[in-house]
Amino acid sequence: MNERLKVTPLGPHIGAQVENVSLARPLGDSQFEQLYHALLKHQVLFFRDQPITPLQQRDLAGRFGDLHIHPVYPHAAECKEIIVLDTHDNNPPDNDNWHTDVTFIQTPPLGAILAAKKLPATGGDTLWASGIAAYEALSEPFRHLLSGLQAEHDFTKSFQEYKHRQTPEDHQRWLLAKEKNPPLLHPVVRTHPVSGRQALFVNEGFTTRIVDVTEKESAALLSFLFSHITKPEFQVRWRWQENDVAIWDNRVTQHYANADYLPQRRIMHRATILGDAPFYRE
Repeated sequence: MNERLKVTPLGPHIGAQVENVSLARPLGDSQFEQLYHALLKHQVLFFRDQPITPLQQRDLAGRFGDLHIHPVYPHAAECKEIIVLDTHDNNPPDNDNWHTDVTFIQTPPLGAILAAKKLPATGGDTLWASGIAAYEALSEPFRHLLSGLQAEHDFTKSFQEYKHRQTPEDHQRWLLAKEKNPPLLHPVVRTHPVSGRQALFVNEGFTTRIVDVTEKESAALLSFLFSHITKPEFQVRWRWQENDVAIWDNRVTQHYANADYLPQRRIMHRATILGDAPFYRE
């Protein structure tokens, strides 16, 4: 049996399509190692025609590490580790902004696996941007300026209270999540713990301010960085087909789920893999 994966880059900085693998079956050590190294190199991987169950998706994600249980999103009936992102007119998406998943915790996710279950006729693409490419495109003096700074990340920036008042249970879950996830600090520039490469680690979804500078300086820096990170040069865009799967390195990327498909419905399943505390090292 040929265990060699076919990896086709989709751009010079980020993204590759992977073939010659079935994600529904447990991967052999050789295939998993190839997959892992492809993820480190390309930052986000895409797979066509991969019908996987929530349990199979959970088991695949578990090969990378322990899984995160989201404090707000609903989960699949089969297992709490799989988030169900079911968006439509009565539940519009809240991830149509550039964000890195769950940076409001001390150990933000290493990565995530997203499976397309129900798609609109058109629209609903997802874009990813490389924090590595964005960092490396900055001038040396500006990189030096950012290297020692820290930024605050806040759960409530993306998960506002007014969106979670549909039921008393929903509101109570939000209040508990807010209590358990107070604002915290991460470095503005993050060192990848495996590759050692540097990446910008601020995102519009959760980053509220850069500390140790004035309020106006923070606003100016974040405005520039949010705009800079999402330049098309640093992006890859994926047009979903049913049963597609994407795996990305959450430590060095951001993504944006295009919300152009309403009133049609879009259902995605996500497994989120816990990581470690971000750090900066020259």
